[in-house]
Amino acid sequence: MRDIEYLRLLSKEFPNSRKAAAEIINLRAICALPKGTEYFFSDIHGEYEAFSHLLRSSSGIIRAKIEETFGNQMTEADQLQLANLIYYPREVIGNIRHDESIPAKELSEHQKITINRLISICRVVSSKYTRSKVRKKMPADYAYAIDELLHLDMNDPNKKLYYSEIVNGIIEIDFADEFIIALCELIQNLTIDSLHIIGDIFDRGARPDLVMEEIMNFHDVDIQWGNHDVDWMGAACGNSACIANVLRIGTSYNCFDALEDGYGINLRPLSMFAAEVYRDDPCECFKPHLLDENKYDSVNPKLAAKMCKAISVIQLKLEGQLIKRHPEYGLEHRLLLDKINYETGEVTIEGRTYKLDDTNFPTIDPTDPYKLSEGEHELMRTLRFSFIHSQLLIKHVQFLYSHGAMYRIVNGNLLYHGCIPMDADGNFTPMTTRDGSFSGKELMDYLNVKIHDAFFLDPRDDADKKQDAVDLMWYLWCGPNSPLFGKDRITTFEHLFLKNEKELCRENFNPYYKYSAMEAYADKILKEFGLDPDWAHIINGHVPVKAGKGEHPVKAGGKLYIIDGGISKAYHEQTGIAGYTLIYNSHHMALAAHKPFVKGGENTPTIELIEKTKKRILVRDTDIGKSLMRQIDDLKDLLKAFESGAIREK
Repeated sequence: MRDIEYLRLLSKEFPNSRKAAAEIINLRAICALPKGTEYFFSDIHGEYEAFSHLLRSSSGIIRAKIEETFGNQMTEADQLQLANLIYYPREVIGNIRHDESIPAKELSEHQKITINRLISICRVVSSKYTRSKVRKKMPADYAYAIDELLHLDMNDPNKKLYYSEIVNGIIEIDFADEFIIALCELIQNLTIDSLHIIGDIFDRGARPDLVMEEIMNFHDVDIQWGNHDVDWMGAACGNSACIANVLRIGTSYNCFDALEDGYGINLRPLSMFAAEVYRDDPCECFKPHLLDENKYDSVNPKLAAKMCKAISVIQLKLEGQLIKRHPEYGLEHRLLLDKINYETGEVTIEGRTYKLDDTNFPTIDPTDPYKLSEGEHELMRTLRFSFIHSQLLIKHVQFLYSHGAMYRIVNGNLLYHGCIPMDADGNFTPMTTRDGSFSGKELMDYLNVKIHDAFFLDPRDDADKKQDAVDLMWYLWCGPNSPLFGKDRITTFEHLFLKNEKELCRENFNPYYKYSAMEAYADKILKEFGLDPDWAHIINGHVPVKAGKGEHPVKAGGKLYIIDGGISKAYHEQTGIAGYTLIYNSHHMALAAHKPFVKGGENTPTIELIEKTKKRILVRDTDIGKSLMRQIDDLKDLLKAFESGAIREK
């Protein structure tokens, strides 16, 4: 029998045998249901519209359910129309309402047909859940009506009139639009049971702030941090190098709506500084990528280029200061500002001299190139204040902490963004820190703690430890032994000033990416994290899969899934598609390969069945099921305590 004090606490919720027994029956029944559908996304990179569509459409599964339910009863065009209604109910209904050519009687008939079709789809997608779970997902105002319609027996002639009157009543009192919206949102909600984000929510795309809001509104989500996420987290922690890097990428990709309208970062000091210091400099090397238009904070591309150059020079200075402060990083070879001959406009790298593409450095003192000028120092003080006091950014970063980690193990799958660093021989590479050297799982666990220290540790308790953790956030963005970066170096300087020197700009991937594609090494990684390689998988992001060139995301004999298919517009040409979704339901694992998103168009992805389960997976086979079985054991012990008189029933 369990600890009697624990059972006494349990008896407060289940005060007698009847209630304890009823809960046992309920939990046993839940364990016999099919496993809920898990969705895995990676490398969203601020692409809000595309990501929102993938969630609303369940990566094409809702479209498939419509075809499965109605088959030849509906034309292809009608099926697509119904799908778009489910994805965007408010917009579609708004368009219908504004169409004055539709007679009232025809509109009522259309609403009746639509409600009946949505109820049919809702029955299909809710069939694997308990009635109580489905009801909890319903909007309270319509829960009774939806519940009745979902569970109506149409073979009972006494109920047909009842059914009709519910629908007719909804239409008659002019609540059909809101009821249809409620049904559409319920279908969206039921199709995805849980959501796993395998890193890189931020950068390049127009609205990472809206992506975060979408993620935070989802009912069951976890996040495995990517290097772009940790860069923003570092900025929120006050790391000036991270702040400069976030702004360099933001200005380079024309993301002013996200920075100013979204997060309220005051960029006026940067624009004024850049316009003054680089007034006569065309900043040709810093022209922004114009992948998206800003709706609220449009910035002239010429000014954006000046802003990008100003913050890039500041970033290189701040990174140099960090590298000098942390010799354990082993990044002295990335100190390049002191390798420039400012008279000839050349830089010496690894013994060779190269002509710089841009030689105008008005804020750099050749005798002390890593020192910020007075103007730069004041600018960074202002920008840092703006970042650490952005209420929305802090809210989003807190969510990244509460729902995120370096890795996660769920239902036999090992989830992480980048890599488990390896050396040329396939051994786990140690990362040297001020606390010692760590590798493999131990490194991931250590970094979890350090990342939390950067945000939550009070500097009054240990100022040095706090600063070390804040500094480490930058290393995790770009350090060669960072599991989130996974390359031998980051060539920011070369890409900015030597972009035609292709070999210098090359960033070589960690040996992990070669070894992990081999089954024996995938097994080694899974064992390192305590998983059985006979049935476990690694689900990985970070490196775009070049599907257009024939590369396949499934490697290591089906044990490794790399699901970065390039949802970001910046990668579409490279990958040939617009992102992957990995879908894991009770029957199989499948990959959805997406097309570039066109709102209102035919966006149904190509779905490839990757692995069928030997038998249908039930809730009892999942992590949640194991927890429920432990609860059942606790309740059985409570029943024994009631029977023996050790605890009195109420």
